[in-house]
Amino acid sequence: MNALAHDVPGTFTALAEGRSGIGALTFRDADRLTIRIGAEVRDWAPALDPSRLLLCDRVTQYALVAGAEAMAMAGLSPGLGPRGGVILGTAAGGISTWEDSYRAVFAEGKSRVSPLVVPRLMHNAPASHLSIAHGLQGPVLAISSACASANHAMGLALQQIRYGLADVILTGGSEAMLCFGGVKAWEGLRVLAPDACRPFSLGRKGLVIGDGAGVLVFEAEDHARARGAPILAEVAGFGMTADAGDIVAPDPEGAARAMRLALADAGMTGADIGYINAHGTGTLANDRSESAAILDVFGASPPPVSSTKSMHGHAIGATGALEAIACVLALTQGMLPPTIRYQAVDPDCPLDVVPNMARRAQVAAVLSNAFAFGGLNAVLALRAA
Repeated sequence: MNALAHDVPGTFTALAEGRSGIGALTFRDADRLTIRIGAEVRDWAPALDPSRLLLCDRVTQYALVAGAEAMAMAGLSPGLGPRGGVILGTAAGGISTWEDSYRAVFAEGKSRVSPLVVPRLMHNAPASHLSIAHGLQGPVLAISSACASANHAMGLALQQIRYGLADVILTGGSEAMLCFGGVKAWEGLRVLAPDACRPFSLGRKGLVIGDGAGVLVFEAEDHARARGAPILAEVAGFGMTADAGDIVAPDPEGAARAMRLALADAGMTGADIGYINAHGTGTLANDRSESAAILDVFGASPPPVSSTKSMHGHAIGATGALEAIACVLALTQGMLPPTIRYQAVDPDCPLDVVPNMARRAQVAAVLSNAFAFGGLNAVLALRAA
């Protein structure tokens, strides 16, 4: 569920075709912004009960639709009870609900807001609604660590299953930051591109915000095989670190440590990795830092690296989940998604970024990187099933 498509097959097709979901913003007051592009979810009309819609900000609506698709693809029925859980990442929660409520009391002079504001805006709303919809009574919580939220959520889900605390966890992330206040806040940081997202390319100008949700089913292998489940990939390892340095400037050493921890947790070496889905925001600082970290871990000849944010935008707390889905594309269909809008090599980013066109390649294992403001790094290692 993202700017490329409302479902996984459509997203796979768009990634393989190198299609962009970035375009002109259409929400209220977008004309007052300096930056007027983003990766919006277009033509959104969720097939949800009207009474449930009243309770749900778009961040929850996206999660519910993505979660229902994940359950169906996995062949799961509701009612796993205490052996099922939900761990979802989100950076902002119901930010549109915040904005609408602020408009009501400050701009329109109203004396009260809806009694549903708190249930709509809380960060755990997407996870809780998925729990309710599918009868999942085990570990259910929200993770909020900026742009690493989804990877942290998936890493925690992996650990919960390893510890035997659940058999199945719906995990990933959801974000709906594309509203006037959300983009205006990012404008203040001066990291948004005015025209396109060009990760790792010479001449790149910044990131482009995107919306959407990615929900994956993490399941204990013995449980999945016992019910004859379709297994797409193995979540093999996870690594997380903190730079403990600057609140916004990345440190390549912290990113490199997270990649090494993920490899070690998976029992793999750099030679086993055939593809890296980079954090690749399109900012000068991130792409240089991430390139240095990758070269530190993999040496002078790292595997192909691409940033799918060039297509689906930077979905902040959901972005790691969308990128994990892109990694599944690489593992199951032998298709490395491209970095589109790439123009020229930046000497500070000497990587094979799969420029502009997807590439056929059989890979057995991949890494998915997520690095966040606050100096937080979270890396997943996935292996072909």
